[in-house]
Amino acid sequence: MTFNDFNFDSKLAEGLDSMGYTKPTPIQEMAIPVILQNKDVIACAQTGTGKTAAYILPVMHKLIQTDHRHLNTLVIAPTRELAQQIDQQIEGFAYFAGISSIPIYGGGDGATWDIQKKALEQGADIIVATPGRLIALLAAGTTVFDHLKHLILDEADRMLDMGFYEDIIKIVSYLPKERQTLLFSATMPPKIRALANKILRDPQEINIAIAKPAAGIDQQAYVVYDSQKEKLLDHILKTYPWNSIILFASRKETVKKLDSVFRRAGIAAKAFHSDLEQSEREEILRAFKNKQVNFLIGTDVLSRGIDVEGISMIINWDVPPDPEDYVHRIGRTARAETTGTAITFVNEIDQRRFQAIESLIGYPVPKKTLPLELGEGPAYTPQTKRKESFKKNGRGPRRKHFRSRPSR
Repeated sequence: MTFNDFNFDSKLAEGLDSMGYTKPTPIQEMAIPVILQNKDVIACAQTGTGKTAAYILPVMHKLIQTDHRHLNTLVIAPTRELAQQIDQQIEGFAYFAGISSIPIYGGGDGATWDIQKKALEQGADIIVATPGRLIALLAAGTTVFDHLKHLILDEADRMLDMGFYEDIIKIVSYLPKERQTLLFSATMPPKIRALANKILRDPQEINIAIAKPAAGIDQQAYVVYDSQKEKLLDHILKTYPWNSIILFASRKETVKKLDSVFRRAGIAAKAFHSDLEQSEREEILRAFKNKQVNFLIGTDVLSRGIDVEGISMIINWDVPPDPEDYVHRIGRTARAETTGTAITFVNEIDQRRFQAIESLIGYPVPKKTLPLELGEGPAYTPQTKRKESFKKNGRGPRRKHFRSRPSR
């Protein structure tokens, strides 16, 4: 199958040709015909499967053929970075089609607010927004959804994890009831199904099984005490070949503390978290993509909000709470048929989580021996149920500020 089989409008097809799109991915092949039939959709597909094109291309095809142009489509995404990424893709697809889009996201100064408010009032074909900023604009009296035809929720599971459920329900209350709603999510927990039941009408369900880690990723794990992680990281940086690294931690607070620790240790890393100003986050990502910065520290939001080739190593400071987040994290390396290394630090408490990851991917990840100077780590016994308050067997005091817990 090729994109020609969808019979897209010639202007849209020209844009696809110019971007080198020829063969659709599985999610595109399954979702595009259903969306063209104006059915609601609930789709489970992870980052990197081409889901943005899967939902935006059929919407753009229908939009081009609309006689009276108003605000047609609202895309809601969890983070600024993803909203910008979606908007950039729309701009590429629409190069020959004359379709306009506006990104709406938080941060910036009063001038940014005024620009976004004015742009929203003047209208565009497609708006890509984060929930918080859109709610604030709606509260200020900016309502332009009378003719809206499409609502798209991208990475819905991440939005609910970030506490945006009430915001989403409130935004939906501003929208026409007669619309097509498309919900895309990397995972499908009960809370996503509950949201879908509330805002979708007789949806078509599409499931793309979560991809296994790419064959080019050399996965490794070290079973360690928290007090051994810093020295182990230093060993890895000195002995493994690398040119760019992302280190993931499950909590924003851990990212901040690691940033301070690394600075004192002379490790040139940049922390990426939601407390930074928008301009700072954009500058860090731009510098990383341009190879001016080669070491990032971030949470799982970064694992879905960055698409950069040439990342040679991923380090998991802790085991992610959701096994599928592990696949997202390590999928930042070995992209475009390259190779890379993914190393995970597994402390005593996280062993059962790591076993769940191994169950998901279908094979055990090799456990590497710690360097002699670090001493022995804990035994890997994931079947043993542990309490977080247990005492270690003489390997030094627990570093409380590096305890591995999921984000709240």
